[in-house]
Amino acid sequence: MDYVLNHWQIIAIVFGAIILLICYRWVLALCGVILVPDDSVGVVTKKFVIFGKNRRLPAGRIIALNGEAGYQADTLPPGLHVGLWPWQYQVDLVKFCTVPPGKVGCVEACDGKPLPSGRIVAQLVTCDAFQDARAFLESGGQRGPQIGLIPPGTYRINTLLFSVTLTDAIVVPPGQVGVIEARDGIPLSGGRVIARHVECDSFQDGPAFIAGGGERGPQMALIAPGSYRINPFLFSVQLAEALDIPDNKVGIVTTREGLALSSGEIAGRVVEGHNMFQSPQVFVDGKGSKGLQEQVLLAGRYFINPSFATIELVDMTEVPIAHVGVVIAYVGKEGKDVSGDAFRHGNLVNRGDKGVWVEPLDPGKYPINPYTHKVTNVPTANVVLNWATGKTEAHQLDANLSTITVRSADGFKFNLDVSQIIHIPRNDAPKVIARFGSMSALVTQVLEPTIGNYFRNAAQGSDIIDFLKNRSLRQGEARDSISLALKEYNVGAVDTLIGDIVPPEALMKTLTDRKLAEQERVTYETQRLAQVVRQQFEQANALAVTQAKVVDAERQVAIADFNAQANVKSAEGQARAKTINAEADATVVRTVGDAEASKTRAVGGAEAEVIKLKIASMESGNYAVVQVAEALAKSGVKLVPDIVAGGGASGGTLVDVLLANVIRENTLRGVPKT
Repeated sequence: MDYVLNHWQIIAIVFGAIILLICYRWVLALCGVILVPDDSVGVVTKKFVIFGKNRRLPAGRIIALNGEAGYQADTLPPGLHVGLWPWQYQVDLVKFCTVPPGKVGCVEACDGKPLPSGRIVAQLVTCDAFQDARAFLESGGQRGPQIGLIPPGTYRINTLLFSVTLTDAIVVPPGQVGVIEARDGIPLSGGRVIARHVECDSFQDGPAFIAGGGERGPQMALIAPGSYRINPFLFSVQLAEALDIPDNKVGIVTTREGLALSSGEIAGRVVEGHNMFQSPQVFVDGKGSKGLQEQVLLAGRYFINPSFATIELVDMTEVPIAHVGVVIAYVGKEGKDVSGDAFRHGNLVNRGDKGVWVEPLDPGKYPINPYTHKVTNVPTANVVLNWATGKTEAHQLDANLSTITVRSADGFKFNLDVSQIIHIPRNDAPKVIARFGSMSALVTQVLEPTIGNYFRNAAQGSDIIDFLKNRSLRQGEARDSISLALKEYNVGAVDTLIGDIVPPEALMKTLTDRKLAEQERVTYETQRLAQVVRQQFEQANALAVTQAKVVDAERQVAIADFNAQANVKSAEGQARAKTINAEADATVVRTVGDAEASKTRAVGGAEAEVIKLKIASMESGNYAVVQVAEALAKSGVKLVPDIVAGGGASGGTLVDVLLANVIRENTLRGVPKT
């Protein structure tokens, strides 16, 4: 029970203390005593004035300086203050104004002198960083946005007069720049688009900017990477990327400020000392011209004010291998013609002068402004141009060339494809450009009409068949004639080649039919020859089959021939031997004959004498029969037949006997009787 009573006692004590404190504040207030804490300031509003003249504020004023009713300029610092009766004064406690690091306090005043016409921010007055409202008003402080800032720290600010807005400090990160535009200052003079530079601690000192005659509008100067306390009432800051120009690129500069270009000029002259357009004021002071600049920016990083100049990135000018770059300069001094008396088709000038430079650029890359200098790449290697519809080379110079249509002497129209190979010497390239302006103009103004007209004229002097047959001859004549014609234009003609020739369809049909007939004849002849070859093959095959026999026969023939020759030799030998023998025998025979003849004549004479004597002794017929019988007997003929057929009165004679014997022999042999 005692514990409960103690608990309630504690509660009663706490509530009593609270009530006592409240009552204490109210009691103090009722007694005109104000206690301002250590972290606050008391701003006072006077409700009315009992005695005195200054009972009302002057017209247009908000803050009272002389005890008038209304908002009071003076504040109550921390501590105990008396005499501020609650029925006459209202005291509000306001926390100190704390500006943390990385912030700035931007101040606006609700009272003070009006801003002069055209001004946006109020001038700076000494007022202890806006902690002394009375000093601000009495020193001529102006109402509205203030040019001064409150830096980081803690301040006793009269919020009845000043309103404070915390704003981030301006931070420009690496790789960027701060582009400034002033909202107040002297108006820009006629024709000016960017304000001149004024030293003002990188725009952190607004009063110095105004005092130095700073101009409103875009500022020439930039702020580099870092942190800045810049008044946003006076300046606007835009972050922009630093300009990085990569390798193989150049920056083409166009400025917005400077002198007007001279008559006839297209780009500003080179001005020294402005650090590649990073110091605009130096450029302007050096009498640089606004607009396109001849000078270019090379690869690297630049802090260039985009309000002052714009940068266009373009590729470096490249002169490829087997080319030269002929430069046409649109800027520079007027140069003297150095082309010589023999060249009357344009002026050539030295490098750096305005005009066509006599010395071309060799292969490589060059940081050239394409708006002030034009570089035409002229091939120094052989260039092939095709007069053939739908066919073009990589250089595209022959993109507009087409197949040449010609008419022959016999009235036929036909199409002709031609390729022309040209070469331009290095030192003649500027002459070609000075004369024609470009390679494409050379093609359209010289090569196209020259070559087209040559082949049209050549075709008219020949019939189409002759033209086709003598293509090689025509090609050689074209090369010589065109080479001579192009030499006048400082162009070398390497070769002229005739490509596809397309005769009329009707003629082509005739030629095709003729060719087909010739081919058929050739085919037939080929087939005939094939048959001959086949026969020869068969013969050869048969010969191969019988070759052994042929060889054997040939050997037999050879042997027979050898034997024949041997026999001939033998016969010749025998013949000679026989001849000799015959001659010997003949001699013998003649001798023997002569002897025998003599003998025979002697014997015959003797026999004749005997026969005469025999005939004399018998009849001559009987003698003859006796001789026949002796002859037959010597030959073995039977004189007495096996069967004697008798018939006749006279009997049989010897003749009859012989005849009968012959008949018998024939019968035995089967010979038919007659």
